[in-house]
Amino acid sequence: GRIPGGGVGGSDGYVVASETCALDLCKAEYVREVEPGELIVIDQNTVNSGAFTSLRLPQKFGVSQCIFEYVYFARPDSLIFGDFVTKVRREHGRQLAREHPVPKVGPDSPPVVVVPVPDSAAHATMGYVEECLRMGLSCIQDLGFFRNPYVGRSFIAPSQENRDIKVRCKFNPMRHVCEGQIIVMIDDSIVRGTTAKQLIRLVMAAGAKEVHFRVASPPVTDPCFYGMDFPTKEELFANVHGGNKSAMAKWLGVESIGYLSPEGLVESTVRSSPNSGNHGYCRACFTGIYPVPVTSQAAQVLYEE
Repeated sequence: GRIPGGGVGGSDGYVVASETCALDLCKAEYVREVEPGELIVIDQNTVNSGAFTSLRLPQKFGVSQCIFEYVYFARPDSLIFGDFVTKVRREHGRQLAREHPVPKVGPDSPPVVVVPVPDSAAHATMGYVEECLRMGLSCIQDLGFFRNPYVGRSFIAPSQENRDIKVRCKFNPMRHVCEGQIIVMIDDSIVRGTTAKQLIRLVMAAGAKEVHFRVASPPVTDPCFYGMDFPTKEELFANVHGGNKSAMAKWLGVESIGYLSPEGLVESTVRSSPNSGNHGYCRACFTGIYPVPVTSQAAQVLYEE
């Protein structure tokens, strides 16, 4: 009941996918999501009648949807838990702006330039800038990086050396955007922090006057035991610095850092996705509270691997 089961649809047959964007590619009609703990049986009778056979596993701990799907994992053009990912991420950005807006500048100063870490922070950045402007703050949105589309996700690379190489190959800063400007960089999350630090160095090397960092999710403090490849607790950026925001900012090389609060994450998710409020959310990676109890043996296996 944590990872979305995707959609079921089709005219001449049926397609099941982990995300609805795959249904769009093959022009399948979206019917509905596979519910948590549900098994869908598709056979010739289904093709003839259009009726599914649905089997459900008993639930001992209820349903907790993975909120990190909205933060990072899912594609923005997918429909999960009843709403489009892009809509929810935009609301995360608005809430982040309410909690940690852009720094104020004088009337004669150029506006603060807000840049997303492409591509997963793009939609949160839109919401962030919209809300900052609504609050009367001076800022503009621009693209601070060119992203190489042929390099994959860096935080799941197997070693730090591989991750560093991926970041250098993946991002190139836009000097004409950064030079002489106050930059607010928006990212969806920080796991180890090494990617963020390299990106900040790139922006400073491109001539930025100062850099502030904003994160559209809470600090990641605990590993995931439900199928996501997260580092151990000791490797996570927030834990390395003991949750001290000043120490985090100093290590990253920024003037300030601001995270979306755990309460703000849930409130903005429910506000933008009312259909998803029927179930709870798994926030274990942010809170250390696991919906399904984790045994010491499971934790040991994770650390050994």
